[in-house]
Amino acid sequence: MIAAQIVPTPVGPLSLLSREGVVVAAGFTADPTEMFVRLTPELQSEGLEVVDDLGAASEAVRAYLAGDLDALDAVRVSQPGTATRKRLHAALREVKAGTTVSYAELAERAGMPRTAARAAGSACAQNLIAPFVPCHRVLPSVGGYGGYYYGVPVKEWLIAHESRAV
Repeated sequence: MIAAQIVPTPVGPLSLLSREGVVVAAGFTADPTEMFVRLTPELQSEGLEVVDDLGAASEAVRAYLAGDLDALDAVRVSQPGTATRKRLHAALREVKAGTTVSYAELAERAGMPRTAARAAGSACAQNLIAPFVPCHRVLPSVGGYGGYYYGVPVKEWLIAHESRAV
């Protein structure tokens, strides 16, 4: 069974989905089914149950919001993807709070050439576990915030929150 909890945040509700203590999806939505339908068919077949408390994952979110920017790093996550996408997601988790990188820099951190910036962008777009896999910390090299699945205002808020707490 996939367990879900909706955690309030200053930028809107955050739905967390967990399987056996491992976060499999998280996103800024009040409706966990929006995240559930993005899971693999195998995980969807387990069903979804909304619970009051997911324990470590929700505690980490509250700690992060209170200023402990490293709190999300300790939470175990798992999401599907190719070996390349998994390397990019792992590299994303290494980008420290309060800092940002370009898509080209993210590609390099994953052991790829800078020219793989599009692959890095695709990995960010397919990320199922925001903000635990912090794709909000990736910005276009030409400036601005670029896109964000949950809207640029959420991305701006996350970056500002991390900058204030550093």
